[in-house]
Amino acid sequence: MSQQKRYYVTTSIPYVNGEPHIGFALEAVQADVLARAARQRGEDTRSLSGTDENALTNVQAAEREGIPVAALVARNAARFAGLRGPLALSWDDFIRTSHDPRLVPGAQKLWRACVAADDVYKRHYTGLYCVRCERFYRQDELIDGRCPIHGIVPEQVDEENYFFRLSRYGDRLHDLIASDRLRVQPEHRKAEVLAFIGRGLADFSISRSAMRGRGWGVPVPDDPTQVMYVWVDALSNYISALDYATDGPLFHRFWRENPRRVHVIGKDILRFHAVDWPALLLSAGLPPPTTINVHEFLTLNNERISKSRGNTVDPVALAATYGTDALRYWLLREMPRAADGDFTEARLVERYERDLANDLGNLVNRVVSMIGRYRNGQVPATDATSPSGEALRSVAAAIPSKIAAGLENFDFRAALDAIWALVSAANRAVDERKPWELARAARAGDATAEHALDAVLAELAEAVRLLAWHLTPFIPDGAAAFAEQLGLSSEELLLSGSSWGTALHGRTVQQASPVFPRLEAALSS
Repeated sequence: MSQQKRYYVTTSIPYVNGEPHIGFALEAVQADVLARAARQRGEDTRSLSGTDENALTNVQAAEREGIPVAALVARNAARFAGLRGPLALSWDDFIRTSHDPRLVPGAQKLWRACVAADDVYKRHYTGLYCVRCERFYRQDELIDGRCPIHGIVPEQVDEENYFFRLSRYGDRLHDLIASDRLRVQPEHRKAEVLAFIGRGLADFSISRSAMRGRGWGVPVPDDPTQVMYVWVDALSNYISALDYATDGPLFHRFWRENPRRVHVIGKDILRFHAVDWPALLLSAGLPPPTTINVHEFLTLNNERISKSRGNTVDPVALAATYGTDALRYWLLREMPRAADGDFTEARLVERYERDLANDLGNLVNRVVSMIGRYRNGQVPATDATSPSGEALRSVAAAIPSKIAAGLENFDFRAALDAIWALVSAANRAVDERKPWELARAARAGDATAEHALDAVLAELAEAVRLLAWHLTPFIPDGAAAFAEQLGLSSEELLLSGSSWGTALHGRTVQQASPVFPRLEAALSS
């Protein structure tokens, strides 16, 4: 018997200087789809999210509020962890970098491994530091003297820090990324990283003075005057959460011996993940990630959403108002693959009404209602290879490979397009084959119409079952709801598989009720 495939997927870990906004919700939902799809394929899967709590920006946020840093990060970290229910997230682990007992020993073990490789040294340094990015900038990287991301003037930092010999790793990193052994996608982000490496890599600071850090951060081993640069301890979370510090079984299972180690991140932190992080791992004698999936920014009125700017959208409130399915579906269907996407509530409502309430919701309601009306609620038996169902079967047969390709390429739109081809085909089948006319003829004694009615109802029910199966990673609540109307529990739906079959023959459907009610009605009630 072949060994079970493994899959490890992480989100980035956001700063907790403010409440979560829809930009992180996008990333969390994308990573969740990848994890759910891997589990659905029967793969040994682990997904991780968490919060980055040792950043100086968190310290400054606490100072502005006049509360202890620990209190601020605990409060806001709970809000990020609280996204799990409203967004129907299924992560297996959630790590807090200032609180989790695995983080400090893991980060310090990684540090010591880089020291042992002679890749860490101490020197005096003067540089321009953006506290919101938590990174140093060269003068030529600034725009009119300001951070290109946050638009603020960086601080001048002058102190003695520890440095990592990133300059040693340019050739190895270029080879990894150019060969796709470390796959960075989409392609223009891969080109961006290769161009950055091609300009030459400079060693970078991996610590700051404990005084400048206000005593907040992971202590540098054997030097109480320094704390780790936040990105070093933050990046280590991906392996610290797997018990890297103790060389635990999860670390071997999902990192050292796993061929698929996947990060989902935003474009603004690409350099940290595609350059700094794999270099630290190579220095420590550890395998780098295998895939870095990069999403673009979600904007609001064509401006970048930012906690520090105050132009945020609360995903929990959106899910409470419009439903989890509406929000997840919009994020996955509307976000462009290689460009920023702009959010408005009007667009969310429009997409929900058109696709979920009308195309899919009406289909499910019509099919379940007709089985209830014409066959006393029981899905009729029919030949799974009947010529009458060839059109639906051919569309259904193409879906698995198209979804797999879409998710492999981090293209959620393409995956959903493949599923919607079956939604469209099933709606056409209803309109063209007119079950209500067949029912009328059957009641008049037409045996051919009786047989044709059985066939079309069975085939439409099977199409709806497959839609529930394929949509489970994307809109799990809605998919479970309309599978239940077909008489299938979530467990039975999973076991029924992705191939056209006869799993529903003889099943008793429930009374039809709208799975995706129209939002105007829901909001007015």
